[in-house]
Amino acid sequence: MDLELRDRVAVVTGGSRGIGKAIAFALAREGADVALIARSMADAHMAAQEIAGATGRRVQAYNADTSSDEAVRAAFAQLASDFSRIDILVNCAAKMAGGPAPKFAEINGENLWAEVNVKVLGYIRCAQAATPHMQRAGWGRIINISGLAARSTGSIIGTIRNISVAALTKNLADELGPSGINVTCVHPGITRTEKTAGMLQQRAAASQTTPEEIERRIAEGTTIRHLVTAEEVANVVAFLASPKSIAINGDAIAAGGGTPGAIYY
Repeated sequence: MDLELRDRVAVVTGGSRGIGKAIAFALAREGADVALIARSMADAHMAAQEIAGATGRRVQAYNADTSSDEAVRAAFAQLASDFSRIDILVNCAAKMAGGPAPKFAEINGENLWAEVNVKVLGYIRCAQAATPHMQRAGWGRIINISGLAARSTGSIIGTIRNISVAALTKNLADELGPSGINVTCVHPGITRTEKTAGMLQQRAAASQTTPEEIERRIAEGTTIRHLVTAEEVANVVAFLASPKSIAINGDAIAAGGGTPGAIYY
């Protein structure tokens, strides 16, 4: 299937590693040019060079902390000048996990705000910067990467921020849909990235077992008995970024391999 993405311009935040980098790769393979936004310019440059070399597409790196209004405005002004258009925005930047999620008694304004400022307000900042370009063109796609913590307990802050992303998505879809801009949300679950090996080793040490056993347990928690990869999530996003996805707007798509027993409609 031709996803009709050739020569489109996509912006991917959090694009220097993990799911964001895989999404940038997938879009470039489909013929899009890509602007990567990341907090580390060194990492973003390396990712951009790797993707450009593998796909032959134009891929450029930009530095911005999406928790900052000024940084987002500056990055988008520069990339819009460089590329002359913005067709697709993938919001994937999130605060790096730093250990176990805080328990109820440990939650305070600082740790809650740190998460929400990046993954909710950061998504709003980037959408505000990108949508005027899409509205002028009469077409656009915004894909917000959230997470299956929106549908489960275990991390109060994780659930709050991810549900907020889903709510933001539907509100934007209702407002921007008449302008030709579709807005969707993707909920990855535990996903294989470059950080997975370390995570498996940590869990194995804590459980006095092996990384292979931990991975098996994670896979058994899905209906496909498989630890979903960043590339597999990226394939879902590439379709949602396509004109072919016109029938999907405002909805959240789970990309975690299926949760046994749960029904969402």
